[in-house]
Order: sequence, then C-alpha cells, then structure tokens
Amino acid sequence: MATNTDQPTELRRVLGPKLLLLFIIGDILGTGVYALTGQVAAEVGGAAWLPFLVAFGVALLTALSYLELVTKYPQAAGAALYVHKAFGIHLFTFMVAFTVMCSGITSASTAARAFAANLAVGIDWEASNFQIMLIALAFMLMVAAINLRGVSEGVKTNVVLTLIEVSGLMLVIMVGLWAIAGGNADWGAVVAFETPDDKNVFLAATTATSLAFFAMVGFEDAVNMAEECHEPNRIFPKIMLTGLGITGVIYILVSICAVAIVPVGELAGNDTPLVTVVEQGAPGVPIDQILPFISMFAVANSALINMLMASRLLYGMAKQGIIPRGLSKISRRQTPWAAIALTTGLALGLIAYVSNASTEAVAILGGTTSLLLLAVFAVVNTAVLVLRKDTVEHSHFSTRAPIAVLGIVTCVYLVTPLSGRPGQQYEIAGILLVIGLALSVPMYFLSRRRGERLEVGAPDDLPPHDIP
Repeated sequence: MATNTDQPTELRRVLGPKLLLLFIIGDILGTGVYALTGQVAAEVGGAAWLPFLVAFGVALLTALSYLELVTKYPQAAGAALYVHKAFGIHLFTFMVAFTVMCSGITSASTAARAFAANLAVGIDWEASNFQIMLIALAFMLMVAAINLRGVSEGVKTNVVLTLIEVSGLMLVIMVGLWAIAGGNADWGAVVAFETPDDKNVFLAATTATSLAFFAMVGFEDAVNMAEECHEPNRIFPKIMLTGLGITGVIYILVSICAVAIVPVGELAGNDTPLVTVVEQGAPGVPIDQILPFISMFAVANSALINMLMASRLLYGMAKQGIIPRGLSKISRRQTPWAAIALTTGLALGLIAYVSNASTEAVAILGGTTSLLLLAVFAVVNTAVLVLRKDTVEHSHFSTRAPIAVLGIVTCVYLVTPLSGRPGQQYEIAGILLVIGLALSVPMYFLSRRRGERLEVGAPDDLPPHDIP
C-alpha cells in the first residue's frame, strides 16, 4: 500500500492514528464484557475464554473485508455504501443501512438507560423507573450536544471514557493474575469444558460464541468516520487490526481470570460477574463503590460512539443520494446536524420504549444487535468479492478471496438457528426489518418526487447505477 492524499470532503479531518485507535478500542470494549462473561461461562463452563477467541477470529475475517473496502472507498456510509456499489439495488442498500443504524441507535439507547441506572447505584439513590428514564433522556441530549459540537470534541471525550473503561478491565486482570500467582485460584477450571444438559459440545460452543460476538462488535463503526480521518487508506489497516488485537487479548485475559477465581455456577447466575471476580480475588477492595462508576463511563462511551456512527452513516447515505439529500446538511462547525437531529430523536424514542425492559429483555436486545450485524457482515464479505472487478487509481488494502468466503460462511452460520440463538432474537429482528421495509417506500418516492437521483459514489468511483 502507498500513501495517498486526502480526498475532498465537507467534513473536518481530525482523526489521526492515535485517536482512531482509541475510537476503535473504546467502541469494541463497551458494555458487553462487563455483563456477558457469566452468560458465556454458563454455556461452556471454565472454557469461557474459547468463545471470545472464536468470536475474535470471526470478527477478524470480516474486518479484513472492511479494510479493503474502506481503503478502496474512503467515504462515510460504510456497509451501505459498499453494498450499493456492489449490487446497486436501492431497497437492499436501504435495508442494510437501516439495520446497521438500528443496531447503533438501539445500543446507544440501552447504554443511556444503563448509564442512568449505574449513576443511581453509584450515589446510593433509590430512583424510580421514571426518574431513571429522565436521566437517560437528559444523557442522550448531552451526547447529541457533544456530537453537534464536532467530531473532535466527541473523539476527545471518547479518549477519556476509553481510558476509564480500560482501567476497569485492567483492574479485573491484575486482581485475577494476583490471585492466580498467590495460589488462590483454580487454574484447572480454565480448561474444564462443561455444557448444559440439553446441548452437545459443538452447539454449546456456537451458542456461547454468538453471545461473545456481541462484545466484539464495534470495529465496523470506524469506517463511517473515514471522511474525518487523515489518509484513511494508509492508517486504517494497521490501526483497526491493532485495536482488534488489543481488545481480543483483554477479553481472553478477563474470562480466564473470571473462571479461575469464581466457580462457574456462581458466575453463570451473576448479573455483575466482574464485581464478584474482584471481590473474591482481592477481599477488601471497595469494588462496590468503584465499579458502578467505571461501568457508567463504559456505557457512556458506547452511547457516544454509536451515535457518532449512526449520524455519519445517515449523512453518508444522504450525500450519496440513497435517502433524501436534506439529511446531508452541514452546520457551520462542519458537523452533519440534520442526521444528528434525526438519530437523536429515534434514540430518545427508544429510551422511552425500553425504560421498562428487564435485564433479560436487554440481554435479548443485545443478542439481536449481534444477529443483525452478523447478517450485515455476511453481505459485506460478499460485496468485497463482487467489487474485485472495480479498480481505483490509488493503492489500497486487499484481503484474500478465501478469507472473505470463510467470513461469509461463519457469519451466516452464527445468524441461523443452528447456532443455538433464542427465538426471541429473531422475533425482534423481524419486527425491525418490517419497520425498515415500511420506511423504505416513502423514502424512495420522496427522493423521486424531489427529483433527487439515487447515485453511487463520487465521479472517480463506480458510475451511477440505474435504480429501479
């Protein structure tokens, strides 16, 4: 790969290698690892590290396809742009974009609700559900204000929040290694593979991988920031792979420490497994007072990054003419204010909708998010093969065709019921897709009535498709 000059963009280029790396790490770490370790252990016993390792492998396959596409087409809109270039079908493009956007907004809305709940616990306040909802709504408006202020402010905030959430996980790892070194841990439990009575070993492993994969998602959000990166085709490959590697190592170490210190049965039924790990690994540490605030910052980071992603995705689609171009309007601070307003409005509605959700419902929603994204990843891996026939003037990263094919196979398998997913996840995903289909019709005719041609790419990219 060779360095190329930055392509023209209306957005402000503020992301260099360091900020992009923290953006990716902060997006991946999020809330998943703080809650999923116990559920993964319930499926595979002490080998809880294995599903995280497999999930990392699946994510890596798809990340390589994303790297080829983002360095080939360094524009906002991400998966939606790549799918539109590959297939040129408006409805298909819209559904892919809608799926990605819904996953981001839903994740951010749930994170806002979790932020409010953790704040109440941290200050020892018995807040009502209505008060929690109000705090979550206010928090989301604060995220919107940061987003409107500019991506520089958003990324700087992400830097602080990422460092805080990493510190919480490092605390777990250090306590775990201290307990293991001191002989206060059961090292043999780490290789003990235990499955539920109704599942064989393979099904239990794939079910656990489906859960663990939710903790790995987030790397795909970075491609929506391509127009705000300096020399994206040069820095993206190294930074994305580094970010994935760092988070993968952290997840595996956390899961090993958890099962070595806490019995699997106790982890499996625990809503705050990492709190229990530190309590048993280092008695006397005031973790009950520390971790709620660390968790609060972690979910705040997830909300901020997901809303940055969702607004840029919407802006990129509008700029390409896939949806009405009014949503590509830019403020004086060079931020996509129209896209931010719409995504924030949707997030506020979702916060009110999930305000009465139980812990189980939130877990199902998280599984649905990973289900939808895995489906998108399968399409992206297909798109990279279709777009091999297209050439661009600048050099770019290239993945191997067999790797993309393997990415398709693994993602499709984890989407199907064969992977052991609960039926509720398919029900929620089906409802979301029906809503997307309903929205696609007025979006399409509104664009046609205004005389907006649905095009693909910039003049130096693929020629416009004739959209039926």
